[in-house]
Amino acid sequence: MDRSQLRHQAAYVRRSLFDQEYLDEQFIQLEELQDDANPNFVQEIVTSYYCDSVRLIQNIDQALASRPLDFRVLDNYMHQFKGSSSSIGAKKVKLECQQFREYCYAKNADG
Repeated sequence: MDRSQLRHQAAYVRRSLFDQEYLDEQFIQLEELQDDANPNFVQEIVTSYYCDSVRLIQNIDQALASRPLDFRVLDNYMHQFKGSSSSIGAKKVKLECQQFREYCYAKNADG
């Protein structure tokens, strides 16, 4: 694939992420902050988000494996995950985190 085809493919994938509502306008705002002085800004932010997400998911898994479930701890992890997801425009993850938090508020282990 030549450079033009790669750019076209990347634009298609990007548009698809918005069309399927995986990303929202917050991601566009991040892209607008990227400039010649910081050409890798979005990549650095997304990489940081990914690393934090891996850690949070591991913490959530551990909390879910403990008995009895500590809904306060789970809610705290989901609050962090929702906040970081919101800050990069990860819309679907943010919405799932909100749903999970509602289960925590209700102390619903089956949700």
